[in-house]
Amino acid sequence: MPPIASQDTSTPRVVIYHQTHYTRDGQYISVLPLLTEATDVVNVSHLILAAIHLNSPPGNIHLNERPPADDLFIPLWEELRILQDVGVKVLGMLGGAAKGSYQRLDGTDAEFEEFYLPLRDMLKERGFDGLDLDVEEDMSLLGVIRLIDRLKADFGEEFLITLAPVATALQGGRHLSGFDYEALEVMRGHQIAWYNVQFYNNWGSLTGFDGYGEMINLGWEAEKVVAGVLTNPGNGTQGWVEVEELARTVTMLKVLFPGFGGVMGWEYFNSTPGGEERPWEWAEAVGRAVRGG
Repeated sequence: MPPIASQDTSTPRVVIYHQTHYTRDGQYISVLPLLTEATDVVNVSHLILAAIHLNSPPGNIHLNERPPADDLFIPLWEELRILQDVGVKVLGMLGGAAKGSYQRLDGTDAEFEEFYLPLRDMLKERGFDGLDLDVEEDMSLLGVIRLIDRLKADFGEEFLITLAPVATALQGGRHLSGFDYEALEVMRGHQIAWYNVQFYNNWGSLTGFDGYGEMINLGWEAEKVVAGVLTNPGNGTQGWVEVEELARTVTMLKVLFPGFGGVMGWEYFNSTPGGEERPWEWAEAVGRAVRGG
């Protein structure tokens, strides 16, 4: 098996989200080819498993439409442990387009405890290395700070906390989360590993350098801004960048913005250029660009 690329969070990352775990005809989508098909090094540094939802009543947690303990996920959990064994960090994604999880975590302290504690226990049971907070509904600044503080208190400083804002959130524009990201960075930036910034779905574009550069000019650290794109034009409404163009853009971003945080792709199962037959090829191509090969 090829060696793993550097996992140092200060170096450019290749992050891939994994939400579609089965094809339409019921075939399991393996993530092991990210390891076994790599030709020189294992290119993906972080895999983010989507999407965790907190439903009512407290403790009713789903991974997409099913409880995490469902037999459907047995091969998934086994493969994620293999990825971790060779150094790939595996995070869970909380929230996303399905609303409600953050509303349930943004109530009184008693309400927070009711919904948070089962989440904490599930994260421990499944051995996650971190949690990605994809807040696409209104949440208070104090609410997200409370969540971050509890995660750090319960899991320690090595536990990765990332957020997934749309690009305009780091450009001073409108966004989906309710709270102010600049204020959050001032108050809890030392506990946030990086931001998986969505340059897609009409919130931004990575076909050039201006959008990313605007964030850096506003004071965001390049090390903490991971540029997110669609891996397939069918995965969203706008924001797919053909992989060769993306590689050229990444090469220039590294030159223009020393400490460039890396690239994120939504999502794994149909990533171009290989598509559903060879989805790992996206990570391989982007990994080479990130490493300067």
